[in-house]
Amino acid sequence: MRTMRGKWLAGTAGVVCVAAAIVALAGRAVAAQPGPVGVVSNIKVLSDKVPDVSSLEAWKKSFIKEGMSDKEKALAVFNTEVTFQQADAPPNEYLQREDAVLDPIKLFNVYGYTLCSVSSANMMCLARYVGLPARCFTIQGHVVPEVFYENGWHMFDADLIEYFPKADGTIASLQEIVDEVSKWTAQHPDFAKLNKSTRYAYMAKPGWKTGPDVLLRNPYYDDMGWLPCAEFAWGDTMQQFSGIANNWQSCYSMGYRVNVELREGEKLTRNWFNKGMHVNMLGGGEAPGSLRAKIGEGSFRHSPRWGDIAPGRVGNGTLEYDVPLAGGAFRGGALVATNLAAGSQDHAGPAVRVQDPASPGVLDIRMPSSYVYLSGRLTFTPVLGDGGAIKVLVSDNNGLDWKPVAEVAEGGEQAVDLTSLVGRRYVYIVRFVLKSKGTGLDRLKLTHDIQHSQRPLPALARGENKIAFSAGPAEGTITIEGAVEPSSKGKQVLLGDFHPKLDGYAPYTFPHGEGEKSITLNVKTPGDMTRLRISDHFVSSGKDSMYLIEVSFDDGKTWKTVDRPEGLSGQRIFGGRYVTVSDVPAETRAAQVRYRAVGRNTLALCNARVDADYREPAGGFRPVQVTYIWEEGGLEKKDVHVAKSPAESYSITCESTPVMKSLVVELAK
Repeated sequence: MRTMRGKWLAGTAGVVCVAAAIVALAGRAVAAQPGPVGVVSNIKVLSDKVPDVSSLEAWKKSFIKEGMSDKEKALAVFNTEVTFQQADAPPNEYLQREDAVLDPIKLFNVYGYTLCSVSSANMMCLARYVGLPARCFTIQGHVVPEVFYENGWHMFDADLIEYFPKADGTIASLQEIVDEVSKWTAQHPDFAKLNKSTRYAYMAKPGWKTGPDVLLRNPYYDDMGWLPCAEFAWGDTMQQFSGIANNWQSCYSMGYRVNVELREGEKLTRNWFNKGMHVNMLGGGEAPGSLRAKIGEGSFRHSPRWGDIAPGRVGNGTLEYDVPLAGGAFRGGALVATNLAAGSQDHAGPAVRVQDPASPGVLDIRMPSSYVYLSGRLTFTPVLGDGGAIKVLVSDNNGLDWKPVAEVAEGGEQAVDLTSLVGRRYVYIVRFVLKSKGTGLDRLKLTHDIQHSQRPLPALARGENKIAFSAGPAEGTITIEGAVEPSSKGKQVLLGDFHPKLDGYAPYTFPHGEGEKSITLNVKTPGDMTRLRISDHFVSSGKDSMYLIEVSFDDGKTWKTVDRPEGLSGQRIFGGRYVTVSDVPAETRAAQVRYRAVGRNTLALCNARVDADYREPAGGFRPVQVTYIWEEGGLEKKDVHVAKSPAESYSITCESTPVMKSLVVELAK
């Protein structure tokens, strides 16, 4: 077993909430059998022009170099956040303790924008991940983080892009900044009376360079005192850092990673443009400003300075799966395929049909995505035998419960809008139950719009671009993360939807309250489990009050504590963990994960996530086709490369500066 602990920090006031959702997974699986490869996992296409931030491990490899000082690590965390995140109204998935998305790797890859409190949480999460204590504070209308190294705290605000070196070159702490701003303002009482617009006037004349010394060495003010994002300036800094409101510790979540998996007939398209779609539209929310952004202009004027060569920030792509029915290849990509015969077996009847009419045929297709679903559309062509019928159901809690979406009693192409069931989700299962002799399907296709950030896509630049393709290991992941707020019902899957065993907690309520309590969920995987990755964030009051993370591989007969927080101190404790359990017994496909509160003063388990990685039963490598589409001088250019091995490198040369359009990956025909 290997564990990765975050640094645990004591606060003095305020409450941070960070979620509690773990893993419960059910569903029958196709037994692993020798045969053609059904799914290729962990497909990655990288360009030498864009760092890889597809997982916590990839981020660390890209940004944290051997021999770095702690200060250099803190600056690397700061520059990561500036590079991949833009200050904007946050995306809302209603999945974690707050409505906003709280996982930094997910934010980098799926969205690329958020608000200051989440940006601070991202800084805190990544700093702790590389061993640096971190915390954050609410100041005046803003939230900023601090990182601890060299025996002191240092403020890094990646949201508005600012930090403040002192005369000796060390980065000032939040308290030092507030003290100097307050002292200067007390010496200039007229300034304290100014509003936003008149502070800007003062900034220009007599000039921001006459202000507090601690602000003068910020490397990111321009000559007029404006910060890089062009929407905030020295005048705002003076107001924001005029006092500390509280040490409210922002939440974060860990465990998301990009795992592009493809089956025959499946195609993922990621675009360096969007169709005006965004996750908040699913609830009737307003579009983020980043939706129409142009890199190098307006609030994105600074992005090229941090290496951004994408044309915009928000991307809309598609994930399509045209299920290969007739040839029987659908079996390798199905979660369940029972009592079904393929048309290729006897060249009779529909492409796939009920084999033994005495029992129903069942086809379960699991649809995992690394990018959030904005829409879902199911089209299929049923064939009905005498007295035949087809039922279609969907599960968004890993097969524990099913929602009927269609019942077909006559032929002809059918179209079902799944958006209300799969929107904001990253995985679901669609089930077909076929009854009666001759009943089957001639065609089945699933199509989705997705949202992704353009920033981490492997863009091209003028000249030679080195492309690295890789695939594997042949692993999938079962993730369970449910909303703990009852108000999220109808918008998102809830923690209670995973049928947890609750000791001391009421169903469908936010898991809070003092005393010894626990939440236990079952974890099941379609293939042999390789590891568990567990994250959480909790609040307690007192060093002896905490949540233990425990795991059982024998149906709860014995338990192993895989993480016990150490070094807790202070009146209010806020912490985050990321624990990897890799000593999973051979041939394990089920486990239990328990969050157990001990001590009298454990206050809340806020955000938690468990990822169960497993060997894909039909996993392996098949050639993958990678298609780049871009424009040069108004003319479309295209590069099609078929990767015939799990690791390949090749080059694409652009004669002039390209305008990126699309990146398409699919299994080669």
